[in-house]
Amino acid sequence: MILGKFLVLCLYMISFKEKVFKVVAKIPKGKTLTYGEVAELAGSPGAFRAVGNIMSKNWDPKIPCHRVVRADGNPGGYNRGKRKKVRILKKEGAI
Repeated sequence: MILGKFLVLCLYMISFKEKVFKVVAKIPKGKTLTYGEVAELAGSPGAFRAVGNIMSKNWDPKIPCHRVVRADGNPGGYNRGKRKKVRILKKEGAI
C-alpha cells in the first residue's frame, strides 16, 4: 500500500512540475510572477516552496525561471547565481 501511495505522489509531482513549466514558459520578457502566483496558476495554491524547488533544478533555457520572484519583491534564488538573475531581469526591463 505504501508503494501505491508513493507512485500516486510521484505521478502528481510529475504533472505539477509539467504544469509549473508550462506556466513559467508563458511569462513574457519584462514581466515576472511570484512563486505563489505560479503555484496557483499550476493548480496548487500555497505550493510556492515546491515551485522554488522545481525552478532550482531547471536548466532548460526554454523555461525562463529567472522571471519567477519572491512575493516580497526580492528576486529570490537562481541556479545560475542571484546576480545573474538580477542582471537578466534588468536587461529585460522587469526590474
